[in-house]
Amino acid sequence: MRFAPGRLILHRDTHRGRIAFVHPGRVVSDDDRGLLIWVARGSAIATEATPDGRFPREFTFPEWMAAERESRLIHWRGPGVLRFFPVGENHSVWLFRNDDDSFKEYYVNLEESAVRWDDGDAAGIDVIDQDLDIVGHADGTWEWKDEDEFAERLAHPDLYWVPDEQAVWDEGRRVIKKIEAGEFPFDGTWTDFRPDPGWETPSGLPSGWDRPVVARR
Repeated sequence: MRFAPGRLILHRDTHRGRIAFVHPGRVVSDDDRGLLIWVARGSAIATEATPDGRFPREFTFPEWMAAERESRLIHWRGPGVLRFFPVGENHSVWLFRNDDDSFKEYYVNLEESAVRWDDGDAAGIDVIDQDLDIVGHADGTWEWKDEDEFAERLAHPDLYWVPDEQAVWDEGRRVIKKIEAGEFPFDGTWTDFRPDPGWETPSGLPSGWDRPVVARR
């Protein structure tokens, strides 16, 4: 299954069958390297929150998992961002920008590889975020991010969705070698990307955005 350039699809982060967030993105390209999408500033998104409007970082992990949660419609407030999902790999690469639209940094999300779905009116990818991340810079330097959050959640295997801690670290170290070597996609590809001016910023989510999560096992 491949998505046509310009199509609006949904990037969904999922945890144990729940939808943590939904971000609509325009397909830039979809080829043997992977899927590249553009999420525009101001796009309507959905994210999990408590009924009184609190988010995961305001809780300990067990508290969050026990809390009543619902999907809340808000908007993507930061600059537009490219997101690359390499074929068959357990990470994605986000190209963050500054407010003036210049390239800022690479952000590597370690996650179970994307599973695609297409219902016609709505289509997209479901991933499972593994919380540990890497920030990469154009000069080949990098740093880990969210190690504390990863460790906190690993301490609760009955609640957490990451079955193999070592596999996540190994994937991260493999990507770090690419960052240090300046290999694709950390070679400057797409850092000067400009979206098609004809692409409308999504003001809402299509019907079916909350369809059941794609089963992996």
